[in-house]
Amino acid sequence: MPVRSPRRLIASAIVAFAAFGAFWGVWGASVPRVRQQAGLDDGRLGFALLFVGAGALPAMLLMGRALDRWGPRVAGAAIAALGCAGTAMVLTAVNLAALCTGLAVVGAASGAADVAMNAVAGRAEKIAGRPVITRAHGVFSGLVVLASLATGAFASLPVAVPFAAVAVASVAAGAALVRALGAETVDRAPEHVPQGRGRVVPFVLIGTLGALGFAGENAHQSWSAVFAHDELHSGAGLSAVAPAVFAGAVAVTRFAVGGLGAVRARAVLLGGAAAAAAGAALIAVAPTLLVAGAGLAVAAAGTAVLFPTLLGVASRGVEESHRGRATSIVSTTSYLGFLLGPVYVGLWADAVGLRGAMLAIAALAAALLVLTPVLLRRAARR
Repeated sequence: MPVRSPRRLIASAIVAFAAFGAFWGVWGASVPRVRQQAGLDDGRLGFALLFVGAGALPAMLLMGRALDRWGPRVAGAAIAALGCAGTAMVLTAVNLAALCTGLAVVGAASGAADVAMNAVAGRAEKIAGRPVITRAHGVFSGLVVLASLATGAFASLPVAVPFAAVAVASVAAGAALVRALGAETVDRAPEHVPQGRGRVVPFVLIGTLGALGFAGENAHQSWSAVFAHDELHSGAGLSAVAPAVFAGAVAVTRFAVGGLGAVRARAVLLGGAAAAAAGAALIAVAPTLLVAGAGLAVAAAGTAVLFPTLLGVASRGVEESHRGRATSIVSTTSYLGFLLGPVYVGLWADAVGLRGAMLAIAALAAALLVLTPVLLRRAARR
């Protein structure tokens, strides 16, 4: 059964991305207060944060199968669950064990919502015949920045208040998505259709490119303030501007290039990888915070287009009965890079210093530049 309105589906998918971005913006700004509430030092907080990834990875794989089995309306429940899980986490995070448990649940809800939203955005893009995914990711990035700033501005309120507000928004976004999809179902794949390695490999190849892009993106997001403080000797206030510059440039770029169709995907990917490499290299040699900021903006513009474009490539020709699993494979493989990117920088920083680690990020982008045409060609042949 067709969706009631492609325009309504696009709007509801974008609202879901907005709620997702708002959640992570609130979380990013609330980490110090949550750490204080749980009574943790930095080491224990770092350990607790590992549970986000531990919960997300299996949930991302399971959500793909759930979407294909029960239809895209499952996405509405996943998005609503994220806001509720965040509120429950912050209300119960009074010690290390409680925070680890809460973050594992948040990670599972986030991973499921991530796959669900991207699958719905891919479906909307295919139905409407115009770009949706990149602009939806731009909305996500913009809401991360806005929600983070808003949470800081209302820091006098109890820490649970912004999470509760996001929970309400998430439930509303999930309900809007269910209404947009109506009673739609997806025909299940025939049992004789092969589901093995031959059907998985193309999406793993595309996800590998996404992992390289995400590794650089999260590396900059996680280490830019540390680089500004340690290498450029900026104060705490100026150092905090660096991640905001990166996130803002990502959002602006996604809106700016969101109208480019999938037919130009290869050019966008190659240009993005080249910009990401050049930006990281500029940061590595930056003598001042202004030059480093320019490098961050260039690197952000490059990385911003990578994952949404790759997701559009994967989504373009996939059968609806397999859209959930295809999206989950690409997203899960890419998410591994997101998790490992900051660790990669930490290892290089210990070995050769932070400036050398920035060059290591540039090397990842250079590898992406070289591998993009090769892996896309192989994925297309499969």
